[in-house]
Amino acid sequence: QVQLVESGGGLVQAGGSLRLSCAASGRTFSTYVMGWFRQAPGKEREFVASISRSGGSTVYADFVKGRFTISRDNAKNAVYLQMNSLQPEDTADYYCAAGAKQVATITRASWYDYWGQGTQVTVSS
Repeated sequence: QVQLVESGGGLVQAGGSLRLSCAASGRTFSTYVMGWFRQAPGKEREFVASISRSGGSTVYADFVKGRFTISRDNAKNAVYLQMNSLQPEDTADYYCAAGAKQVATITRASWYDYWGQGTQVTVSS
């Protein structure tokens, strides 16, 4: 079992930035593909970004390319999501996920094995 705890969410005005953090338990953090998903009120959970075990590969949803950056620090058992140029439509609960599948990155929610409880991001206009 892997425990994931997100932090860094909050209220920000449109055009602002937030940096989300996800802290993972255990000694094998570097063996997991990591990802971020979000879920807005009344909508299904959607893929945001994923990063490979060593951090060498990343993939992003089209709607965040050029604005969001996923990164990881295996020495700290942490993954981050830097969010810039935030817009009201980015308002959602953001979730960190870890996957053990033998692939570089994962965009499908069902392929992840562990999930955090989420952190709320609210962007005001």
